[in-house]
Amino acid sequence: MRAWQFSSFGIDSLEFVERATPVAGPGEVLVAVRAVSLNFRDLLMVKGLYNPRMALPRIPCSDGAGEVIDVGPGVTRWKRGDRVAGIVLQNWFDGPLTRERTKGALGGDIDGMLADFIVLREDGLVEIPEHLSFQEAATLPCAAVTAWNALVAGDIKPGSTVLIQGTGGVSIFALQFARLRGARVIGISSSHEKLERARAIGLDDGVNYREVPRWDRWAMEQTGGEGVDLVVEVGGSGTLPLSLKAVRFGGTVAQIGVLSGAAEPLEIPMILHKMARIHGIFVGSRQDFIEMNRAMTLSQLRPIGEEFHWTQAREVLEKMEEGSHFGKMVLSVG
Repeated sequence: MRAWQFSSFGIDSLEFVERATPVAGPGEVLVAVRAVSLNFRDLLMVKGLYNPRMALPRIPCSDGAGEVIDVGPGVTRWKRGDRVAGIVLQNWFDGPLTRERTKGALGGDIDGMLADFIVLREDGLVEIPEHLSFQEAATLPCAAVTAWNALVAGDIKPGSTVLIQGTGGVSIFALQFARLRGARVIGISSSHEKLERARAIGLDDGVNYREVPRWDRWAMEQTGGEGVDLVVEVGGSGTLPLSLKAVRFGGTVAQIGVLSGAAEPLEIPMILHKMARIHGIFVGSRQDFIEMNRAMTLSQLRPIGEEFHWTQAREVLEKMEEGSHFGKMVLSVG
């Protein structure tokens, strides 16, 4: 089979190689990968910034979708021709996250999806919604499940207000899911063009944070001085202080990303006085993925992104590093 792998860290170290095609063993499924989507996590993995002690070589990318072409002895869940996607954390099926369930992450602890074929355990896969293409379904495992669980953590209901940061994969999915739940969505971005694109798919209002660096005050104005119910926090330590100022009393900051360094000290008393919750989101379980897919099927919701050929893997990672994308970036395999 053909695959992208890196034997040392750096985008330039990605190499297109031939490997032996894997064979499905007992309880395993062989999947022909049709599409792969990229996450910021994948960029950090390739650059050695996520886990510098990772065993190499490694096939990157946690997110992909494809078709079952063979099943091993004892497999009852899947048959040839089924359309599936892998779960990011191959040991987290249901219930709360534990240390053991964090192990076996695709594209990190074990080889990922950026290959012609992959073998996974039968419980490491979910069925993809019928209305989605392989390219659309490939965007779901990490970014969509993460956004879904952020809204669950924030207990978002009709009439709630959600603040998204930027227009990457998680943020755009959060916008779509929040509107699905009847919530109001406001957002920040460094690009007026991206804000306009976000408005076209449901963003109620947005502001350019380069022009309005104290966007927390803008968020308070947007909510009549109350603050937002949920901040989908993808910036990290550089944006968390302002997120805490923007959230309402008793509100939730869903901490997801690590895109920026600290800009100002974190005011611990604010967390206490507001009784704000900082809820870490680490993707989700197989069951979370299944429940999200049910909601997407009922609403016929479609992911938003841009498609490339998988021979452009290096270029797409560079595009992600620049932050010039909107929504998800997908590589069609083949």
